[in-house]
Amino acid sequence: MAENHISLAEARRITLAAQGFGKSRSQTRATWPRVRKAIEQMGLLQIDSVNVLVRSHYLPAFSRVGAYNIATFDTKAFDPHRRELFEYWGHEASLLPLALHPLLRWRMARARQLKGVYGHVVRAVRGQRRYVDSVLDEIRERGPLSARELSNRGRAGGSWSWGDGKTALEYLFWSGQITAHTRRRFERVYDLTERVLPADIIALPTPTESEAQRELVRLAARALGIATEVDLRDYFRLPTTNTKQCIAELVENGDLLSVQVDGWRGCAYLDPHARIPHRVFGSALVSPFDPLIWERSRTERLFDFRYRLEIYTPAEKRKHGYYVLPFLLNERLVARVDLKADRSSQTLCILAAHREVGVNEEHVAQALAQELYRLTAWLGLKNIALTRRGNLARSLRAPLTCTPVDIQI
Repeated sequence: MAENHISLAEARRITLAAQGFGKSRSQTRATWPRVRKAIEQMGLLQIDSVNVLVRSHYLPAFSRVGAYNIATFDTKAFDPHRRELFEYWGHEASLLPLALHPLLRWRMARARQLKGVYGHVVRAVRGQRRYVDSVLDEIRERGPLSARELSNRGRAGGSWSWGDGKTALEYLFWSGQITAHTRRRFERVYDLTERVLPADIIALPTPTESEAQRELVRLAARALGIATEVDLRDYFRLPTTNTKQCIAELVENGDLLSVQVDGWRGCAYLDPHARIPHRVFGSALVSPFDPLIWERSRTERLFDFRYRLEIYTPAEKRKHGYYVLPFLLNERLVARVDLKADRSSQTLCILAAHREVGVNEEHVAQALAQELYRLTAWLGLKNIALTRRGNLARSLRAPLTCTPVDIQI
């Protein structure tokens, strides 16, 4: 690596190391401390409601540390007495380490001024201040409540199918006055923030907006390893002008290094503590909402891999499938599989399997089969069903039949 110049291959290795890939993965249960470390390395986990395979916030840790106990994860994320994570708007709706709470209070303060929240929430709150206050009072008096448990849920759903009650709760959540106490069947149950988070977290000093955003940029740089201004801004969804100022200050202080990456337009920024491995080995199926790939233009720049989530694309127009996971093999994204967990038959359904151009098809199929077997076992499924759709399906058939689960071809 020349001074201030980074090759694309080096940028990929820096990113993968920063994101926690390339380490040994447990073949048995990975411990919670390893899962916690992986989450802290990423900085946050994006939450999404789609459950066709498994909830998206469970997958990134599995991709990095292997088969861990989901029940333990749920305890640390959703048990009000044992939590180590909290819910808030990080990238999108996210689970974050408790220590990051002070760094997001500026966003809560803005939300109280009706800044940075969805337009329909702003309109609803402006028109129904008394109702919003009554919802907060009810939670204060009754304790943890879901939207359906409010005594007065207001009008039925309009925008986003949210009724008045849900909209009021989301505004109060966004503004930090309430937070997620737990989840029941994935539905948020809300309570006052001071009754949910540990007292020592509540007592942490609140940094200024500029201090908090600068630290979030630094955390994003640590999680990405090397990044453009857009990449850094997108990680915690920060304001454009503020991010540019934060980057300039971090560069001036030596907390970021300005570099050039082959093939990238403009300047990139390197975490001065980032590792640059000689090689990165390993394989992983990557969630559509994994921080490695959630900024799609970055994914193309780094891996020459064009990825789009086709959930909202009509079935007849989908190219690769409904819930498609890229497959990482060593330093490249080499394939993608459309997966579904049929829990009634305890079957992992491989609805399509596509390889990228120029890869060793047999080698990729062998490695992908092993990863699909690991996923099947972790999810507690017993069978794998493979369709013939996709240019990798035929080659995947043979290695799958060698795995110790029942295969349906």
